[in-house]
Amino acid sequence: MTERNRSRGIGRRQLLAAGSTAALVAGVGGFPAILKAQAPAIKVGILHPVTGPLAYSGTQARAGATMAIEAINAAGGIKSMGGAKLEAVLGDAQSKPDVGAAEVEKMNEAGVSAIIGPFASGIALATTQAAAKHNIPHIVDVGVVDQVVTRGLANTFRFGPGLAKVVDTAIANLVALNAASATKAKTVMIVHEESAFGSGMAKTLNEQLPQKGFEILETISHPNPTRDFDNIALKIKARKPDLIIPSNYYGEFVLLARTLRQQKVEAKAIYSILGGAASNFRFVNEFEDAAQYIIDCNHWVDPRKPEAAALRKKVEDQKLFFTYEVFLNHECVRLLADALERGKSSKREDITAALTSSSWAGHMMPYGPTKFVNGQNEGAAPVNTQIIGKDIKVIFPAAFADAKPVFPMPARG
Repeated sequence: MTERNRSRGIGRRQLLAAGSTAALVAGVGGFPAILKAQAPAIKVGILHPVTGPLAYSGTQARAGATMAIEAINAAGGIKSMGGAKLEAVLGDAQSKPDVGAAEVEKMNEAGVSAIIGPFASGIALATTQAAAKHNIPHIVDVGVVDQVVTRGLANTFRFGPGLAKVVDTAIANLVALNAASATKAKTVMIVHEESAFGSGMAKTLNEQLPQKGFEILETISHPNPTRDFDNIALKIKARKPDLIIPSNYYGEFVLLARTLRQQKVEAKAIYSILGGAASNFRFVNEFEDAAQYIIDCNHWVDPRKPEAAALRKKVEDQKLFFTYEVFLNHECVRLLADALERGKSSKREDITAALTSSSWAGHMMPYGPTKFVNGQNEGAAPVNTQIIGKDIKVIFPAAFADAKPVFPMPARG
């Protein structure tokens, strides 16, 4: 160090620091993007049963949610929050309610702002309760059992229609189909899985179908999983109901339909309500013969909307099947993104407030504007679909229909 520098009190370290400061100032002018603060990521819990008997549906649901997150981030993130990106925190409920609740605890510790999922009603009853302890807004994708939204949990928001609305719609459309048919269906057999979903469906049908002039010959319950439907199919064949109403998840639905076909069980219709496979392209592609003419009242997109066709192409380009698990979760993420944009906050209480006041209408569903009343989206509604050839067609309501119903279905021999 020179005497001159000593006299001025400038040392080597100070010179280096001064040089660094000058470079930093120059960088601000030349490369502003380098120093621009990145908005913190918004953690979103994506919770589904990706192992266990419900793994297929859970995996499809996760795929739909992650596709939406990727699309939102690619489009610039949450713009009202400085382009904040969504970050998926993945959880596996393992097809068990208690595991789902435990995953919520992990997500709380991870600092998620909201949770989307968890597909099955039994799991949803547990996860929404667990999320309520931490005031985590929980958007339910499917979980149709009405108790999900009738327990006064302010954090719970179900985007799709509940069981009562689906069943009411299904019965009204069944009555209309029957009235228009030359050969009336009068007798019914119900086959349902034993969890909250299937049992709730069977209870409601037993209460309502007799009031519409249908005689219920028998209601048969089965566990999840069930690997053999031979005895149930033989019982159905012996009693010869006009209508078979199955209420099961994907694997059991497919096996029951295949067994009915193999044993040449004939009926005027297999009329499914929230059927696990009846509105599923995987079922159509893999077991077309068993799938033919099955009618379902279920979640579906509005076939008139171009964004629905675009998502279907994207899903199929990834070698996946376009199922309701995919598009419902995709739209649940978009619903959350809309709440974040309007609320301009990732705080749980702010998201809850934004969802409560939602009027989101930018979805691809056959719904009206979103309106939550006690956690239920009053704008949500199911449609009736029917498998015709290698496609799934909407047959009710007429405003969305792209095919006429085939009822009763032809004898298949």
